[in-house]
Amino acid sequence: MSLNTFGHLFRVTTWGESHGPALGAVVDGCPPGVEIDEAMLQHWLDRRKPGQNRFTTQRREPDAVRILSGVFEGRTTGTPIQLMIENTDQRSKDYSQIAARFRPGHADITYWQKYGIRDPRGGGRSSARETAARVAAGGVARAVLRHLLPDLKITGYMVQMGRLKADRDRFDMAEIERNPFWCPDANAAAIWAAHLDELRKSGNSVGAVIEVVAQGVPPGLGAPVYGKLDTDLAAAMMSINAVKGVEIGAGMGAAELTGIENADEITMGPDGGPVYGSNHAGGILGGISTGQDVVVRFAVKPTSSILTPRRTITVTGEETEIVTKGRHDPCVGIRAVPVGEAMMACVILDHLLLDRAQTGGRRGVIGPQARADSDAFPGSSRET
Repeated sequence: MSLNTFGHLFRVTTWGESHGPALGAVVDGCPPGVEIDEAMLQHWLDRRKPGQNRFTTQRREPDAVRILSGVFEGRTTGTPIQLMIENTDQRSKDYSQIAARFRPGHADITYWQKYGIRDPRGGGRSSARETAARVAAGGVARAVLRHLLPDLKITGYMVQMGRLKADRDRFDMAEIERNPFWCPDANAAAIWAAHLDELRKSGNSVGAVIEVVAQGVPPGLGAPVYGKLDTDLAAAMMSINAVKGVEIGAGMGAAELTGIENADEITMGPDGGPVYGSNHAGGILGGISTGQDVVVRFAVKPTSSILTPRRTITVTGEETEIVTKGRHDPCVGIRAVPVGEAMMACVILDHLLLDRAQTGGRRGVIGPQARADSDAFPGSSRET
């Protein structure tokens, strides 16, 4: 199986299976001299780990991360960083009944059709357990971003569970850490709790929509056509297990707007820089960051492992029914929030390093100085 790596200069390769002895990531391209240790990474993994409340899988994993290389005396050396997370609470016997049957909604059937072999224990490589490695790698990215862009802040939260949406007029970002859904609307979180309890007890599951916002992103990240920032963000979020849709800014809603409504008007701010009247573009125009908040949303499908019998077939082509036993999230969107944050961090850092390599941080001037520059150098308005 190839293509387990993402990123251009900041590259992450994840490895391992849900019920194997361990999983982890190799992070390549990390700049040297960045302060980092296992406790810093563990903070982010603790936000994702299972078994923390009744709304997530009751698999008990400490998700303790170990740094095996690339760090010396608390600082990165610039060489590959090997991260490892041991699996300690596997119950592979829960999957003995499905070894020859394909679970509807899972990757079982496509893995078999492509490779002629699959690991039925928790889905193997297709399990959402793989995302623990992404969160660990995202912790490395956050450490570098804190060093290079100290004002950058990445925040993820759920805005929808099934058909139930959070009310943006009641958003309180301080509420995100106070409920198990990472929801900024306390009223919505209470309604979601009752709804998910009913679904969980009935052996069902539900999908969700997660929004991730990066504040303090400088203008100029990304490149036209094939190197767009939003292209890589969309690919990164879509690569998360169970994600079926991604949108930037207004996203699909932009199709309902007129040109007058959609275009984010620009004025000059008191500090001499541009100010945008709205952010339908999600902080990205032409694939390049504008300096506004970068806003990404992704939709996560309902957990396919449910206790309600579903029709399926066996490897030998016989029709049958299947009930997926074991410990599963009734809404995988809950633990997808820190994963989305991690992917945002990795992509932003990757594009920051790409920009530094290509432009050296040079930027076009806006304001009176631009006229002076263009008079001195016709056709050019650049500064270092």
